Amino acid sequence: MKLKKVLSIFVMLTLLITGGTLMSEAKNKDWDKVFPKSDKVNIEKVHFRNRYGIELTGDLYSPKNAKGKLAAIAISGPFGAVKEQASGLYAQTLAERGFITLAFDPSYTGESGGEPRNVASPDINTEDFSAAVDYLSNRKDVDPDRIGILGICGFGGFGLNAAAMDTRIKATVTSTMYDMTRVSANGYFDAMDENARYELKQTLNKQRTEDFKNGTYAKASGLPEKLTGEEPQFVQDYYAYYKTPRGFHKRSINSNGNWTQTSTLDLINMPILAYSSEIRNAVLVIHGEKAHSRYFSEDAFKKLKGDNKELLIVPDANHTDLYDNLEKIPFDKIEAFYKEYLK
Repeated sequence: MKLKKVLSIFVMLTLLITGGTLMSEAKNKDWDKVFPKSDKVNIEKVHFRNRYGIELTGDLYSPKNAKGKLAAIAISGPFGAVKEQASGLYAQTLAERGFITLAFDPSYTGESGGEPRNVASPDINTEDFSAAVDYLSNRKDVDPDRIGILGICGFGGFGLNAAAMDTRIKATVTSTMYDMTRVSANGYFDAMDENARYELKQTLNKQRTEDFKNGTYAKASGLPEKLTGEEPQFVQDYYAYYKTPRGFHKRSINSNGNWTQTSTLDLINMPILAYSSEIRNAVLVIHGEKAHSRYFSEDAFKKLKGDNKELLIVPDANHTDLYDNLEKIPFDKIEAFYKEYLK
């Protein structure tokens, strides 16, 4: 085998194994996103605090040559991702279509504050959306009466929870939604019964004792560093996004880290969609036809009331297709929805 071919294969394997750590730097040292930069928008780093005092960091996208006060959309997710991944792609695309958009890292993750790192909280992560609304409402270029949110994957569930609480949110979109509290308490497809849940809580509370004694926080299991081929298809789909150059980002928990084990306790005990039936403002629920998680969106939609709620199932799309597949993400529909309800 010729040396050039050997070197080519070595480079390819190195990228696959490392998840493309150097991908962003290779593209542009000033651009740290996993998607191409648009020349149609302005981007600035912004900071704001939630009501727990945690400083959040976001990327604000605005249309170039925009005038007057515009409608704005706060965007976060997927669960375990950062703003340089799917939420940033959504934000940039919607900014190209005339909105001011804010893709932000949730508390305890990415460039946002909070200690210890990599903690999830149904309360605080819901609050993060409202904190983003606080920030947008006070910008001179935003109409505070025309603010929406968009939650991807697990932050679709937190987004619905925020919409049930925060009446300033005039329009909500969820994409490929997870209800993280339901899956934590019941397992996938609600396969976990009360006894299994009790055993899980015993294990997690024992871990709390150990964490306190050790002064550290044990890590939950994450995506494998290599696939064996025996994993469920949805795990392979996650790997194909988070662990390869397609979507790898060094600050993403799913790409390069782990959640803390005991985060699951709060998620088990605090169902986030208890009051989703009381959302009066508009909601668009989007999910892929072939996604393993489709039942989360369909069941959440059943609870919603009013003629300003809509469920859109994207044909032939799996869960992660709606992270970055521009042929599958229904941006025309999302744009039309926001333009209708953020008039």
